[in-house]
Amino acid sequence: MQHTLLGVSGDFNSNVLLREMGDSSLQRLFSIFPNGWPGAGLLVLRIASGGYLLTNGITAIAASGARSLGSLALTTTIPGGLLLIGLWTPVAGILAALLEALMILMTIEEPKKGILLLCVCAAIAMLGPGCWSIDSILFGRRRLDVNDE
Repeated sequence: MQHTLLGVSGDFNSNVLLREMGDSSLQRLFSIFPNGWPGAGLLVLRIASGGYLLTNGITAIAASGARSLGSLALTTTIPGGLLLIGLWTPVAGILAALLEALMILMTIEEPKKGILLLCVCAAIAMLGPGCWSIDSILFGRRRLDVNDE
């Protein structure tokens, strides 16, 4: 559906149309769910970071002698799984970034991997899940047809 907003014509999603109509109560946490190459890039980032968090957490739990690091590693598996499937992506990304920052502060062995993962999880939280995610199915684009009658 073609709409004109502020002199720019084109296809807009329902959030823009609702804002144009004056209703901002349905604004979502993400404004877009990119598809194509940007969506594939977000999928690759989610799989890489979620998979790393899951495998790293599970191996740390299995090999952990210290209870605090084992429980912290267990808590990183939860946002890792959520990132992997693309559910509650901003919350999972922020939680994973905060837990990685805590792990960096508690263990000084290899901060490079933790800093990289912290940055990737924060970027995913800011960018959103992309079109190939559960978030996209639950909260994705909706078509809103407005009759002029």
